[in-house]
Amino acid sequence: MNIHAGEGVAIREFPLKWREGAQIRTGFADYLLYVNGYAIGVVEAKPAGHTLQGVILQSQRYTEGLDKNVPAWYRPLPFAYESTGEVTQFTNGLDPDPLSREIFTFHRPGELLRLQDLGSAQLRRALRQMPGLPQGKLWSVQHEAIRKLEQSLAHGRPRALIQMATGSGKTFTAVTACHRLIKYAGAKRILFLVDRNNLGQQTLNEFQQFRDLGSAYTFAQEFGVQRLRGNAVEGAAKVVITTIQRLYSMLKGDPEYDPANEDESLFESGGALGGEPVPVGYTPDLPIEHFDFIVIDECHRSIYNVWRQVIEYFDAFLIGLTATPSPRTIGFFKNNVVQDYSHTKAVADGINVGYDIYRIRTKITDEGGAVLSAAGRYVPRRDRRTLKTTLAELEDDLTYTANQLDRDVVAPDQIRLVVRTFRKHLFTEIFPGRTEVPKTLVFAKNDIHADDIVQVFKEEFGKGNDFCQKITSKTTGVSPKDLLSSFRNSYSPRIAVTVDMIATGTDVKPLECLLFMRNVNSAGYFEQMKGRGVRIIDRDDLQGVTPDATDKTHFVIVDAVGVCERDKTVSPPLERKPSVGTKKLLQMVAMGIEHADLVSSLASRLARLGKRVDESQAARIAKEADGASLAALTGALLDSIDPQQTHNAATEKYGLAEGEDPTPEQLEVTERERMVEALKPFANPGLRRAIVEVAQSLYQIIDEAAIDVLLDFGHSEAAVESARSKLDDFKRFIEENRDEIEALRILYSRPYRAGLRYRHVKELRDALRSSSVGIHDPANGLWRLYEVLEPDRVAGRGGNALVDLVAIVRHAIDPGRTLVPVADQVDARYREWLAEKEHLGQSFTSAQRRWLDAIKDHIASSLRIEQDDFDDVPFNQWGGLGGVYRAFGDDLNPLLAELNERLAA
Repeated sequence: MNIHAGEGVAIREFPLKWREGAQIRTGFADYLLYVNGYAIGVVEAKPAGHTLQGVILQSQRYTEGLDKNVPAWYRPLPFAYESTGEVTQFTNGLDPDPLSREIFTFHRPGELLRLQDLGSAQLRRALRQMPGLPQGKLWSVQHEAIRKLEQSLAHGRPRALIQMATGSGKTFTAVTACHRLIKYAGAKRILFLVDRNNLGQQTLNEFQQFRDLGSAYTFAQEFGVQRLRGNAVEGAAKVVITTIQRLYSMLKGDPEYDPANEDESLFESGGALGGEPVPVGYTPDLPIEHFDFIVIDECHRSIYNVWRQVIEYFDAFLIGLTATPSPRTIGFFKNNVVQDYSHTKAVADGINVGYDIYRIRTKITDEGGAVLSAAGRYVPRRDRRTLKTTLAELEDDLTYTANQLDRDVVAPDQIRLVVRTFRKHLFTEIFPGRTEVPKTLVFAKNDIHADDIVQVFKEEFGKGNDFCQKITSKTTGVSPKDLLSSFRNSYSPRIAVTVDMIATGTDVKPLECLLFMRNVNSAGYFEQMKGRGVRIIDRDDLQGVTPDATDKTHFVIVDAVGVCERDKTVSPPLERKPSVGTKKLLQMVAMGIEHADLVSSLASRLARLGKRVDESQAARIAKEADGASLAALTGALLDSIDPQQTHNAATEKYGLAEGEDPTPEQLEVTERERMVEALKPFANPGLRRAIVEVAQSLYQIIDEAAIDVLLDFGHSEAAVESARSKLDDFKRFIEENRDEIEALRILYSRPYRAGLRYRHVKELRDALRSSSVGIHDPANGLWRLYEVLEPDRVAGRGGNALVDLVAIVRHAIDPGRTLVPVADQVDARYREWLAEKEHLGQSFTSAQRRWLDAIKDHIASSLRIEQDDFDDVPFNQWGGLGGVYRAFGDDLNPLLAELNERLAA
């Protein structure tokens, strides 16, 4: 043997002896590991299938059995591996409580030497010695999430899940945690995974803007932060931001990766295909120890299928971030949810806003339609690829379903009726009293559908190009990033139409309205899309882009397709349905994925395509497929996953006797080999390109004759039931607390007892916030619930003033009373009072009227006026108490008492 043959050398069957009680035992380590000529660890090898937990004690004894004359870095040997070749475990004896963990493969010799040089300063020991976390600028939920995460890491848990509602600062929380892990725990490198480009840029911005308490440097100035544009990690980078797609490309050893492939997530259009991870091999340029921590953003998507194996390749702690975990997400993180902060809690805390739902139902949206053929009758048809419209004669009647709408057939009047209905009710029911179109995001089915929607919006609202714009990965001229920035920060555009690009993870705080013109089957994805509207925003920032807005108290979902009413899967099912685009299917094939669901979906797609191509298109595909027709390609795909054919092939492959069935493992291997063979033609980029372009060049029929009919508009049934339930909770609360809370004692008193003060209303508000009613802004929230449930009994747009709680409680006590804003009631009483004074011959000067008007406004907002109030704005600008006394003289005190009695709620 030659222990100096390389940096790292493994010596087989190395003799050892150790003490076991009073006896001396001897044995042989399967492998003794040397680094630079010094022993450093042992490997205990077992056959495939052998369980390894029971081998750990054996390995531990071997670390203690090295002869004292053998050179070693440390005694006992610090590192022990157990491996079957398929499964490998590792124990670092220098950790405070050495615990075995499963790893992808063995560490490099240099990594073992680095760990040995750390001595007692191991990462897991440092995680137990983290300093306390100051509150600083952190919200309570962020502070709690980081504190619990650090407790989990100190406990040695390898995976932790942070669930925080959209808008509650997940990324800022993660950046703060990363800073502490590098600064205090000595993390050598952290990987921050996103699943598309614009989220990577958002994350980079957070790191560049983060500044630790008392520090003069940003995170990016203090520690190296690299957002990968190529397939190489800089040595100085402490944080590496990349998409999981690029990371997978790097693990495959690709020298480059097309950035265009990172513009979209493979998970958003129905879920990634393939129930099993593709095999990931060891990559010397990216060893398993390259990262100490991996932060997985939007982990409800990123941990599945192909990507799970990519993430588990590294010997690193996994930290998941999501607003919408599914049971599979929680299971992946071993049920270690260190923070559980839902949208409901965030609304109650005032970190998110809630939402209302308005439903638009039309006949064509619900039922589809029909284009009738007739001799000499031509209908418009549009080439999907060039978008050129020509006239063609239909051979047969074309009946189309709701699912075919805007894919195979376009009914322009259906889009127009939805937009027209939206416009008609926008300023009367959806956002009553407003004059500016709120920032609105429209979800379209595909890029062509988005184009159609943009055109109709501009026509129906009579506005120019700046008013409504498409923001998708296919937008040209202006980058999608710049368009998104304008939508977020500028007055124009008022309306953005997207497919997937802004559907998840993208912050647009001024957004007040979501219009769904596409259905979504995934519950998690739908929650993410709704999350675009939940973010709070300061009044000044909101008015900077929407001048007539006051506060963002809620957002509105306008549901034009019934998306809020349909059942959804907890997580996307494996793909055997046409919701993932053909281009994405072929991308997966190009990445080396082979799975029965992928093969089935691709075969189904090609079979449909084969019925619609013309001769020239079929010839082009056959040329790229070395002469194979679409039918032959489809047949090969289907044959590869046919159970009987797989059974026969496995019987032949393994030479089984007649009547002997292949084992499940043999069937699995055979099916995989057959799928690989069937998918080989699609490795040719020319064939993939030909299929995509031919599919795109097929025509959409435009049903110009169809006139759509509005079936229904208004609050959804779910919104009405939700409002009823919450108002029942509210009524129950005030009834149960009528003798406990002073405001309720006064309002319930019969006859009505005067003396209600603003402080009493604040006390009631605070009690409602912490009650089962759970509304952060009770006046506004309860008012909107009454608008939903009892629109005929609500007069005026109230709820913006705290004192409107008084009107709400009175209406709850006496449902026959119309719900009117307190300011409107006070104004009406004031006009009556002025009319009475005029009838009695008492008039006021213009200076006195100015004082009286201001006194009325103060009573409307505070329920009462006292002499001390004249020290406040606007009274102090007119001379305060002295000024009002000069205006009214000795009549002032009787006048104030009279106004308090007549005007107060």
